[in-house]
Amino acid sequence: MKKREETDAAPKKKGALRENIEAIVVAIILALFIRTFVVQAFKIPSGSMKDTLLIGDHILVNKFIYGVKAPFMKKTMIPINDPQKGDIIVFEFPEDPSKDFIKRVVGIPGDVIDIRNKKLFVNDLLVDNGHGIHKDPKIYAARAQPRDNLGPITVPEGKLFVMGDNRDFSYDSRFWGFVDLVAVKGKAFIIYWSWNKEDFGVRWNRLGHLLE
Repeated sequence: MKKREETDAAPKKKGALRENIEAIVVAIILALFIRTFVVQAFKIPSGSMKDTLLIGDHILVNKFIYGVKAPFMKKTMIPINDPQKGDIIVFEFPEDPSKDFIKRVVGIPGDVIDIRNKKLFVNDLLVDNGHGIHKDPKIYAARAQPRDNLGPITVPEGKLFVMGDNRDFSYDSRFWGFVDLVAVKGKAFIIYWSWNKEDFGVRWNRLGHLLE
């Protein structure tokens, strides 16, 4: 009788183990699906988007909002929306696609970008929405560098012109050109965690902050 009970217990243990493995596999597949097509977490490593985003902010990026892209391919299978002016986007850095950059869209296809003494004009209209800040009073002429004076230039089809909100300390489209629409990974929409490395503490007031 004892041997029979031991025999009956063995299949049950194997069945439970199989169920656990299946649950783990499904969870991994679901997590990969969400990360690939729906939402992905990113960490802010630089101050180019101050004061909108700070070093140590952890953000979530909506990857579905601009369409469903084929994994490992720069091709949109199901287009939904294109990035709009004002969107904060994560994209593959044109000079090194292995790196992800985050900037704000200031120009979409057809827009004319003109920067005059730090002031941004899009289609001859001054953009003064409070996002861009300047912390360096020095103004460079266009012949010296394009940071403070550039253009006018027209954004080509399939491209975006992006800038960091920390305008005087951002390496962006002013220096390396346009972003391909197909290189855009998604739109940043919320800060879910923020760690201040200098003070070694959590920035509690930033948690759950929706990005604009």
